[in-house]
Amino acid sequence: MPYYFSVSFFSRSDFQEPMSDKELRTRSDKQAIDQFINEVRTLPKQGGGQGRLIFALDATASREATWDQACHLQSELFIATRDLGGLAIQLCYYRGFGEFKATGFVTETAQLLNLMNGVSCLGGRTQISRVLAHAVKETRAKPVKAVVFIGDCCEEPVDELCHTAGELGMLRTPVFMFHEGNDAHARAVFQQVSKLSGGAYAPFDRNSPQVLKDLMAAVAVYASGGAKALQDFSSRSSPEVKRLTRQIR
Repeated sequence: MPYYFSVSFFSRSDFQEPMSDKELRTRSDKQAIDQFINEVRTLPKQGGGQGRLIFALDATASREATWDQACHLQSELFIATRDLGGLAIQLCYYRGFGEFKATGFVTETAQLLNLMNGVSCLGGRTQISRVLAHAVKETRAKPVKAVVFIGDCCEEPVDELCHTAGELGMLRTPVFMFHEGNDAHARAVFQQVSKLSGGAYAPFDRNSPQVLKDLMAAVAVYASGGAKALQDFSSRSSPEVKRLTRQIR
């Protein structure tokens, strides 16, 4: 009685070691984040009307020079939007031992400047989580078109920040993280927060005030006129603004 043998052919990949749990988890996490961001971008956009923007700053001791600089540049937030229906801005800041403040919304540069001039910087830890949670609360009450945050470091749990940033993304409230300095940890966190919220990350140097001026104007234009207005503004603006604009397309 004849006997038959079956022969199987294997490729080299069949003998390679399987990916580690860490590699699988990293790939899975990236896929989940990308899927989440795509879902956020397909949600219906907010309605029209005057744009509401939260202008949030770290007011701890290391931020005093940049706070003064922001005071000089804050008028750009209003000037850039005069032909787009205007802007209502809320100042939000933290400092000292757990102090967190948010003002009412104002529509004139003199009002915002008076509020900012009344603040002095005090040493303390970062409270970015409170900024993001406050933005969620505000936009649930009435849509906030964008959040600007200016800071140089992060001393908080990353997962908590990312969770709230994702919630803002679902609410169509992008966060624009403007990062002063070169702290690598802050850069990584700020990039995640901006990406998950549908916003953008941009570094700047306090010795180059024009960069911060352009970035602030760009977000004001976005908050007042939307993505199309930002693209028009970007086409005639600085390379930094163009890089910011590409992140939110």
